[in-house]
Amino acid sequence: MRPAGPRRSRRWRHSLRHSLRVRLIVVFVLLALAMTAVFLGGAQRAFSTGWRDAARPVVADYMDRIVAELGTPPDVARAQALVERLPISIRIEGPAVNWDSHPDSHRFGFGPRGDWLSRTTADGHRVSFGIGTLPWQREPQGIGWITLALLLALIALAYAYVRKLLRPLDDIRAGAERFGRGAFDTPIPLRRRDELGDLAQRINTMAHDIQAMLDAKRGLLLALSHELRSPLTRARLNAELLPATPEGAAERAALLRDLAEMRDLISDLLESERLASPHAALQREPVDLVALVREVVAEHPEGSRVAADLAEGLPALALDRSRLKVLVRNLLDNALRHGAGAAQPPRIALRRGDSGIELEVRDFGPGVDPAQLVHLTEPFYRTDGARQRATGGVGLGMYLCRLVAEAHGGRLAVRNAQPGLAVSVWLPGA
Repeated sequence: MRPAGPRRSRRWRHSLRHSLRVRLIVVFVLLALAMTAVFLGGAQRAFSTGWRDAARPVVADYMDRIVAELGTPPDVARAQALVERLPISIRIEGPAVNWDSHPDSHRFGFGPRGDWLSRTTADGHRVSFGIGTLPWQREPQGIGWITLALLLALIALAYAYVRKLLRPLDDIRAGAERFGRGAFDTPIPLRRRDELGDLAQRINTMAHDIQAMLDAKRGLLLALSHELRSPLTRARLNAELLPATPEGAAERAALLRDLAEMRDLISDLLESERLASPHAALQREPVDLVALVREVVAEHPEGSRVAADLAEGLPALALDRSRLKVLVRNLLDNALRHGAGAAQPPRIALRRGDSGIELEVRDFGPGVDPAQLVHLTEPFYRTDGARQRATGGVGLGMYLCRLVAEAHGGRLAVRNAQPGLAVSVWLPGA
């Protein structure tokens, strides 16, 4: 497990999903527009080659009726009434009447290719017809708003459709994040019976297998730790009962020290496995953190070397007292071990945060390579400078501290303080 911080950025994932949705919507809209353009182009081409021949008899009969209605010579008032009532344009040319309903526009039907839309009366007047003012030309603003509304409706429908298509991907993403946090209780919902549904089913099966392997590993560690405690206790008891002779004093002390280290390792393994469980049980009670830190510092063999900066008046928090003591003790051990020989002693501080209390333990030693910071709270990880057995520890201390902080709903962060290493723990308030 890794600490919070080196994980993939949620903002990057959100922008990636948003970009994918936008691209799909744009592709969908462009495809719809292209299909519409192809359809309209084909329809226009088809109608442009045959609609005149098909409509000519009907239009010719209609024009004959209109010319008869205009009279001889053509009546301009009747022509004006027809233009206002119908979307047509009329031009009258002759010896007595010269009139054009749309003098500023060149309408279809006027010109050599529109001669079949013209009629000559008995008195020598030529009446030509064309397309007049259409409804959308009379009210362009209204038509524009309607077009905009239709376009927005099309975009909304496209977004809803693409959103529906991407819903299984969102479920898979959320499920992968849950599984990455170790929460295997809620599987990915199966909404469709297609390739995405099959992918979600396979991921659910994989998560179930991973959970089974983790449970088996945790059970094995717990069983081994419990089984090792009894022979280890007997070995320590037998070592303490050995005669305290001057010749074997050094060997006896070394044996007892190794047995104590094995006991602490088994205890840390058991505690880490309990806290790593999503159902870790905490014995919460109101805890005065200032008093607890002072108690741990006083009990530590090298506590006199530690500088304390503890704010007064901090509220009591509902915490597991024994596990908080383990957290503070491990952080002090780490600071004292890696800050040995530094110009300043390690420092422990308590201060009020925005929504809780911040505990910070800092040493003034050489610090840690920035590339190793993200691994410090992983189990059994030790920096290159801490791989000698003389430095103590097996890489469980910082991992256990992170688990204690997360079990209380807080978090732990590690940074280079230049000089030294600073470990900050945020504990939420009530």
